[in-house]
Amino acid sequence: MLEPICLIENTTNNELKVNQEAVAILSSFHQPVVVVSIVGMYRTGKSYLMNRLAGKNKGFALGSTIQSKTKGIWMWCVSVPGREQTLVLLDTEGLGDVEKGDEKNDHWIFSLAVLLSSTLIYNSSGTINNVAVMNLQYVTELTKHIKVKSNDEDEADASAEYVRFFPSFIWAVRDFTLDLEANGKPITADEYLENSLKLKPGHNKNVATSTSARECIRKYFPRRKCFVFDTPVHRDKLKIIDQLSDSDLEERFVKQATEFCSYVLGNSQVKTIKGGIKVTGRLLAKLVMMYVDTIKSGKVPCLENAVVALAQTENSKAVEEAHSLYKQLLSKRIVLHTETQEELSNVHEICLKEALELFFDRSFKDDDRRFQTQLMDLVRNEYDKKCQENEELSLNYCTTLLSQLGATLKPDYYLKQSGYQYFRKDLEALIFRYRNTKGRGIKAEQALEEYLAKTNELGRTLLLADRSLSEQQKRIEEQQAYAKMQEVKAKAAELMMVTMERRIEDVTRAQEENKRQLMEKNERERRHMQSEHERVLQQMLREQNAMLQQDFDASVRQMQREIGQLRREMSQAQNRSGGDWGCTIS
Repeated sequence: MLEPICLIENTTNNELKVNQEAVAILSSFHQPVVVVSIVGMYRTGKSYLMNRLAGKNKGFALGSTIQSKTKGIWMWCVSVPGREQTLVLLDTEGLGDVEKGDEKNDHWIFSLAVLLSSTLIYNSSGTINNVAVMNLQYVTELTKHIKVKSNDEDEADASAEYVRFFPSFIWAVRDFTLDLEANGKPITADEYLENSLKLKPGHNKNVATSTSARECIRKYFPRRKCFVFDTPVHRDKLKIIDQLSDSDLEERFVKQATEFCSYVLGNSQVKTIKGGIKVTGRLLAKLVMMYVDTIKSGKVPCLENAVVALAQTENSKAVEEAHSLYKQLLSKRIVLHTETQEELSNVHEICLKEALELFFDRSFKDDDRRFQTQLMDLVRNEYDKKCQENEELSLNYCTTLLSQLGATLKPDYYLKQSGYQYFRKDLEALIFRYRNTKGRGIKAEQALEEYLAKTNELGRTLLLADRSLSEQQKRIEEQQAYAKMQEVKAKAAELMMVTMERRIEDVTRAQEENKRQLMEKNERERRHMQSEHERVLQQMLREQNAMLQQDFDASVRQMQREIGQLRREMSQAQNRSGGDWGCTIS
């Protein structure tokens, strides 16, 4: 994209509306996306930081007055050197705009930024003091605007789920004028943030509100980092900052901005949703529409419901694409008709393997294996049609070949003395030439059987008309013709049996390949879930230890309950690895 486009419009009535043009652009990206959103109070320079992340001076609109410039949520999709993902930058409307005066709308803008991003940047100005923390009140309301589970009873135990699926958090402090020191010693920006998030003792209303905001930041965003920025230029030049090069800016600011961009671009992860599913541009577009539609309906976006809804459409698409790939590969890699069933079966097996790999890579939450079964049925039907076509082409080829070879067997020629013996001799020569012709395929003996059934009628007529043979000789000739016919029938039946056995073996091999790939997928998901449990547990333990050092007993007890719940989930996941993660293929 050469320039940003509005993704979610904020109408004059403060109603959210998805821009279909932006959705179409987003849907065209089929690779995984890294989504970086920026939120913060209005007129704090958010858009300028996002332009620097895009590697541009201009892009997201900048403002130099007290009025907010960005309305709604704007999107800019850019490539990142050295990475195969698409970087999606989301610049959001400033929070707390007095002209808008709609706090509920601000909450939805903030919640959408959290829901859509893999890295969330909170941009503020000055210092991280109590006022700055209080301005981040939207964090305390997140659980009112975002649900993890569809069942309200389960939602009470979903704290760890929020941590698992919320983005990493970066606090960008602009126009920072203090020295990074504490107790006379230098500290890092990250240490400055952690000091600012320490819970304050006391029980009055202001302290309780301040403590709640700090607790929520620590609880929901355990992966957090801080960057501080000097003022980039003199105030008079701020209005033309998008026209200035780095050489025109303060050297310290340029260094800080470079470090910030390097960290964000190097450490932001691919956006994932529940189950560890990597989000592509197409999936992100669908999430945008689902979340906005849910908000407009007066309901609260639910991560679990979103995944279920996405699974229906994406799994159908995965079946369609995998089926299409199988047909394409099979048509490309095999030329009909084949000499043996095994040739076709071997190619089918390879094509099925690749189709299943595509399906399992694209599909998710197919808990009842409905879509997987649907794909296997489609592949089986496609393979059956290909086998039938293979047989028909072989039979047609052999029938034509026998007709050409038998063109010399003219009945009138054999109506003479010893004519039958000449006929049998020529017929044996025809059979010899036919069986030595390559490329006849799997219906070669059936075609010969059908051909001999017709020519034997001619043979019996010629045998009865041949007066050079005695009645006994005729009976012997008739028995020999019958024996030859039985020999061909036996070969045709044998070849049919080999073909059928290989087709049955194909079904068994397909089931085994399906089961193998399913179990591999289940194992990958189990390892991912276990890894996520471990990561969240370690983050929660760090927060618990920090609170223990500050002697906040109530918060510690709550975290202990959450940690206990998470450990029980980890134990259940480990137990499933030996049982429920398996599968039965009928």
